[in-house]
Amino acid sequence: MKRQRRPGHTVLSLFTGAGGLDLGLEAAGFSISICVELEEDARRTLTANRPSWRLANPGDIHKIEPEGLLAQGDLRQGDVALLAGGPPCQPFSKSAYWSNGGWGGLRDPRASTLHAYLKVVEAVLPRVLLLENVIGLASNGKNEGGLQLLRNELRAINRRQGTEYDLQVIHLNAADYGVPQVRERVFILGSIDGRTLKVPPPTHGDGDGLHPYRTAWDAIGDLDEEDSPSELEPTGKWAGLLKSIPEGKNYLWHTPRGDGEPLFGWRTRYWSFLLKLSKRQPSWTIQAEPGPATGPFHWRNRMLSIEELARLQTFPNGYQVVGHRRSAHRQIGNAVPCALGELLGLEIRRQLLGDRQVRRQLRLTPARREDCPRVHPCIAVPRTYLRLQGDHADHPGTGLGPGRIWRTAGTPGPEGILR
Repeated sequence: MKRQRRPGHTVLSLFTGAGGLDLGLEAAGFSISICVELEEDARRTLTANRPSWRLANPGDIHKIEPEGLLAQGDLRQGDVALLAGGPPCQPFSKSAYWSNGGWGGLRDPRASTLHAYLKVVEAVLPRVLLLENVIGLASNGKNEGGLQLLRNELRAINRRQGTEYDLQVIHLNAADYGVPQVRERVFILGSIDGRTLKVPPPTHGDGDGLHPYRTAWDAIGDLDEEDSPSELEPTGKWAGLLKSIPEGKNYLWHTPRGDGEPLFGWRTRYWSFLLKLSKRQPSWTIQAEPGPATGPFHWRNRMLSIEELARLQTFPNGYQVVGHRRSAHRQIGNAVPCALGELLGLEIRRQLLGDRQVRRQLRLTPARREDCPRVHPCIAVPRTYLRLQGDHADHPGTGLGPGRIWRTAGTPGPEGILR
């Protein structure tokens, strides 16, 4: 019997993680055919929530041949409308920049995932490819950036396969489209026929004609309780200082330029150090591997629950992230906000796949709430921290701080120091 070709909205997902991008694409009308994911807890998360999504075996993209991947998904070359995935971003992240004294980029062994991604592109020849990563991926100083690698290799694929892939770099801030979180990411998009996508204008913000930003209260206000589980209590040497910082502020409150006590120098710590949510603003970026003093923290001076973290990333209500707290937090922090995936999925359908009458309104963003309470009160600085009062020097500038000494010496600096 002659094999039926796949419908026009089939997705092959690489580096799926907890499924953030794919859930958004699903909401936009795509069908997830097969997922490649190595991490066991993430695989269990996908199975628990979307058993119809096939999981490739093995889950390591370096150990599976692209042709075998197609066979597992009951696919053949040309069936895939969208190849989606975000290779691990650590080699191109800001933290990697500070830790290494510059972009490690393609010298980092973890960047080999880009080569694996490109092997799949040539075997699958998707109509559209979508690659998500941090902004650092698009840095190509000395022609060593991941973007330059992708462009060079896609030109070679075009010569061999007669395709016209050309990359378009799209910078988006999730908060501009109704996600209750300030989260900047770069999306790299390519179409088999060389077409590009017109980036949709922001829909949310402070300007005329825009909807108000969706806030932390919009996303998690219905979960606000005076009491919380003991596991959400902050730990570490700075935990007692958190209650003295107002909503929406961080350690800078306690510097000579802030309105608190002069306990730290200006910009001598990471921005996320003792960072607290404001109910009336979008959340700050959810991180994947936070330290004990790394925010954002809840306005009630505790860590965010897994359900709250998932809400701020616009995961569907009831989506269960499997694993212990650290694993679940990492899965959520590494994910693309689902609503951002929905936005891109709808635009790809409309502009690059030729679908008509595609809706524009997102369904995964939270509704506006009108019952936001007053600012949560803060307390005076506990006496144990007052010994830190003094005339602290400001950070001297990028590349000139104490991290320069540690990088030169090849030794790590203490937690939270801006490098």
